[in-house]
Amino acid sequence: MKQNLLFVMLLCAFSFDFGFAQKKEFKASDSLKNKSYTYLDDQLYNHRKDSSKASVYLLTYLKKAKNEKNWKEIIFAYQNYLHHSPDKMRIIYADSMIYTAKKAGDNTLLGSSYLSKGIVYYGRKDYENAFQNYIRANNYISRSNDKYLINKVKYHMAQIKYYLGFYDEALALFNDCLTYFKVENTSAYLNTLHSIGVCYNRIGNYGLCSEINRKGIYEGKSLGLSDMEIYFIHSDGINEYFKKNYQLAISKLESVVEKIKDNRDFANEAVGYFYIGKSFWSVRNKDQALPYLLKVDKAFQEKKYIRPDLRESYELLITYYKNKKDLSKQLYYIDQLLRADTILNNTYKYLVTKIHKNYDTKELLIEKEKIQNENKKIHKELVKEKHYDLIFAGIILVLFTVSFYLNYRHQKNKKFYKKKFDELMLELNTKPKDKKELPKEKSPTLDIPSETITSILNGLQSFEDSKKFLGKDLRLNVVANMLHTNSKYLYKVISHYKGKRFVEYINDLKINYIIALLNDDRMSRKYSNSALAEEAGFSSTQQFALAFKQKTEMPVNFFIEQLSK
Repeated sequence: MKQNLLFVMLLCAFSFDFGFAQKKEFKASDSLKNKSYTYLDDQLYNHRKDSSKASVYLLTYLKKAKNEKNWKEIIFAYQNYLHHSPDKMRIIYADSMIYTAKKAGDNTLLGSSYLSKGIVYYGRKDYENAFQNYIRANNYISRSNDKYLINKVKYHMAQIKYYLGFYDEALALFNDCLTYFKVENTSAYLNTLHSIGVCYNRIGNYGLCSEINRKGIYEGKSLGLSDMEIYFIHSDGINEYFKKNYQLAISKLESVVEKIKDNRDFANEAVGYFYIGKSFWSVRNKDQALPYLLKVDKAFQEKKYIRPDLRESYELLITYYKNKKDLSKQLYYIDQLLRADTILNNTYKYLVTKIHKNYDTKELLIEKEKIQNENKKIHKELVKEKHYDLIFAGIILVLFTVSFYLNYRHQKNKKFYKKKFDELMLELNTKPKDKKELPKEKSPTLDIPSETITSILNGLQSFEDSKKFLGKDLRLNVVANMLHTNSKYLYKVISHYKGKRFVEYINDLKINYIIALLNDDRMSRKYSNSALAEEAGFSSTQQFALAFKQKTEMPVNFFIEQLSK
């Protein structure tokens, strides 16, 4: 009874969005009931642009599967409904898939259904709900032997890690499933290749990003799949911006952004507009940048879409209208930026703290108050001139407060850095230089043979002694090959015995090397940050500075300054 009620509700909902087919067409379903699922699926694909005809095949497919009590095909029917329905209906069909899979008692079907629901949430940019459903999907799919679904979950988990800012972890997952998809699913292979290129861009390896984009375009043509070409060009356009080739970035992005818009991909459309605007801004053509930045705001207004790098649009818009002395628009975009930060703080809980903000919340509120006071000042000037002194005093007070706060924060940071410096120097001076820091003994809880653990630990010691950690682009699989083991074992041993993630382990070795170098060699203190980053094998100066501060809790320049004293 419940199943019939659910079917009626879904049918009504579907009819509302797709339009009722004519009576003749629905009667045609009687002649289709003996057709195979393959035939119905092919016809559905052929009529995908005609909702009235498609609805006949959708309904026939579902009725046939229900009459035969074929759980797998019922779920596939609901999945077809999901793909052919508007966004607001898709969660309903995903829930119908889960309901049916639970009745079937099949872990693989249940995992696949939760994965579909997660993908729907991901399409809405609701990453928290997407992640929760991916976790549920993985719990069921991991018990099966379905390699396609296992790799599909891994791919979508990597996407979430990417959006949370864990680029190295995302890259490892994408690379894990790339080989499988290359053989089993060429479309997924190209999508994964594109995601790998985007990750390389985010970690600052622009050369590898360009290489991946060229490979993606070539592979797409070789496989006869042209749909992804615009996304590789889109990725390369963004990459050219970071390489400071601004005109080339504008040219590439403008060549594809309208095609991406035709795909109704509002997220990549907004990202494309943002980097076109940023490129115009970088060549000091702010008036040409303006319409593109406004389109980013439009995506935020209409789709509530924002991500950490796009928030800079509002910083640029505030600066633009500040220079134009348009206080009302300046105030409006401050409010928009505050709204964007509220969403980012909820969605990107881990990433948002790493993003450098030119306008943090406190400064924005002070700036907002200042503008409101200036608006009042203008109004009062028109009404009564006697309020000049009062408004002026208010502005002075605000400026004095801001100056006092900034000075207080600077002094507080200095004291904190000095404390950390003293602690670090005490540790360096009391620790014997010839004594190796051995990992703490831990109970053997890893599912790895003890001789393999010993071999990996010895290999890591040799890796550290020979300073191979100073190499560039040391990914987990690269180091695993050096030690003649696999990535999974190496990751577990480092996590267990070193108490760190792989990236943190490598960065700490590099930073410890630089600390010792600066402490022992006075000449090295004259090196630039760029030279120190090169010496330690970091891909960029920014990565080096961030890793140094994370390890020592003080900036590089402060550490060198204190050593010189």
